[in-house]
Amino acid sequence: MIETPEQQQSKSVEPTPRPNDVSKAEQFAALVHSRRSVRKYDADSAFDHDAVQRALELAVLSPNSSNMQLWQFHRVINGDKRQQLAKLCMGQNAAKTARELIVITTTPYKWKQRTKMNAAQVRQAFEGREDATSKRALKYYEKLIPFLYRNDRFGIFGIARKVIVTYLGRNKPMMREVSKADLRVCLHKSTSLAAMTFMTAMRAEGYDTCPMEGFDSKRVKQLLGLNSQDEITMIIGCGPRAQDGIYAERHRVNNAETIITHV
Repeated sequence: MIETPEQQQSKSVEPTPRPNDVSKAEQFAALVHSRRSVRKYDADSAFDHDAVQRALELAVLSPNSSNMQLWQFHRVINGDKRQQLAKLCMGQNAAKTARELIVITTTPYKWKQRTKMNAAQVRQAFEGREDATSKRALKYYEKLIPFLYRNDRFGIFGIARKVIVTYLGRNKPMMREVSKADLRVCLHKSTSLAAMTFMTAMRAEGYDTCPMEGFDSKRVKQLLGLNSQDEITMIIGCGPRAQDGIYAERHRVNNAETIITHV
């Protein structure tokens, strides 16, 4: 029997080898190579929703800016809501056929709560110490974080910060990304790191994913009852890969164009 290109492609991506067979580096390389953005999922294969929970519990361990953890992961598992959400993802196959959809958001309005949490952790970690390191760590959360995260509706505080760091940066190195827009970028970077951890963890569970940016963010927020200040980083579809779930061979720009070594 002659196999279709899609069937051949599906066979070319094998699960991660067993730990006893290869080194950890080889295991990870195999995992990364086997991860693809799958556009169609198998509706008939078994799917363990607990695997999603396990993957998300690993995702929250991802590195994030200042350990603020200003993210949320909304699971949309079954029923009408999942189909409604798929429609709001512009009817993409990766959404329509997904066995579960994960909406990843930033939660900038929780910065005060998370700042207090981190400051308390610092006090506990450095209890009884009065050295420069402990004072600097506490100052970071009690002074610098409020300075960077406090914003107004029109971004005036951010403009003021820009003026201040431009002045201070005349004669010494200075972090320049301090506006309200810069903070948004920072939070989405953190959630993207978590998203990648989640997708890799799902591949380790034997399932596939597809991150999507094409969606109606306003209607998605209404559907899920999200806070007006939440911002959606991406929506990830997941499930068991269908035979024709990968549309084409993987291709990448030549490494020489993207990996630059400075000597």
